[in-house]
Amino acid sequence: MNSDLIVRILAGIPLPAIAVGPLDRLLQVNEAALGLLGEGLVGRHLALAIRNPALLKAVAEVQAGGAVQEVRCVLSREAREETYLVTVSGLGDQTVLCVFRDVSEEERAGQMRRDFVANVSHELRTPLTALMGFIETLRYAAKDDPVARERFLQIMEQEAGRMNRLVQDLLHLSRVEAEERVRPRERVELVGIIAGVVDTLAPLAEASGARIVMAGEAAVELAGDGDQLTQVFTNLIENAVKYGGAGEVRVTVGFEDTIRGRAVRVEVADEGEGIDAVHIPRLTERFYRVDSHRSREKGGTGLGLAIVKHIVSRHRGWLRVESVVGEGSRFSVVLPLG
Repeated sequence: MNSDLIVRILAGIPLPAIAVGPLDRLLQVNEAALGLLGEGLVGRHLALAIRNPALLKAVAEVQAGGAVQEVRCVLSREAREETYLVTVSGLGDQTVLCVFRDVSEEERAGQMRRDFVANVSHELRTPLTALMGFIETLRYAAKDDPVARERFLQIMEQEAGRMNRLVQDLLHLSRVEAEERVRPRERVELVGIIAGVVDTLAPLAEASGARIVMAGEAAVELAGDGDQLTQVFTNLIENAVKYGGAGEVRVTVGFEDTIRGRAVRVEVADEGEGIDAVHIPRLTERFYRVDSHRSREKGGTGLGLAIVKHIVSRHRGWLRVESVVGEGSRFSVVLPLG
């Protein structure tokens, strides 16, 4: 095929594209392919430019008159791997056109969906298995045992409550993700929202032997979603009460200057066991738990901090976590005032 024609064909393709000729030599590449594969490609053997046996095989088969093929190809770029689907088609005269389509984000999203489904299934399987076992026991072995029946019904209620909390958190997470790119416009008074959360959680704190103390600014107004901000501070303060042990949970409201201008900072600090530094980067992942058994015992679903992260992101803010093992943890929400 005429070299100028090949150049014009490649120039008209917005994706990385290369033309491979006889003996698997690269005849031409477009600008996008240079950015993907590097300079000095023309004239090189395909195997030296891209180490992928499946692609070499597809090129050979198409050169021999085979049909169009699509090959998955993983390339290492800037210390990370990217996945491409390469469409291999013939141009005649043993010349083959290879067009690269980046599917890395699609594959990552697909993996996230698979992990999410697997995690939800796992979270639901345990209480469902327990419920089924207790139902069978109540129908037969414990049918005429009122003491056992009452104990089993109590456990079944706990397991049903656990499933209900999980479903509610999944619904919350879904709504938050759907609204994440829509910035709130309503003006809310933040300190009043936090004070309401503290009042609501006071009985839980008392039952846990903890004490919630508020300090700092008396009033802060900003653009925000009142219901979602209530959920953020409910999750953070409730976690501090549940996992901070008997002691003081301190909620401090203050201001700080950031690269985005003036912002309000709300710190929730506890005096608990603290969190090992290895866990901190993953705390906001869905279903990630530092201590799975303890979290489930406390009624946690593993979604609370993921919900917090998305709500804070919607408000154009960020979440900071600091912790020292044996001394406690501090979760800080920073929200721009502008």
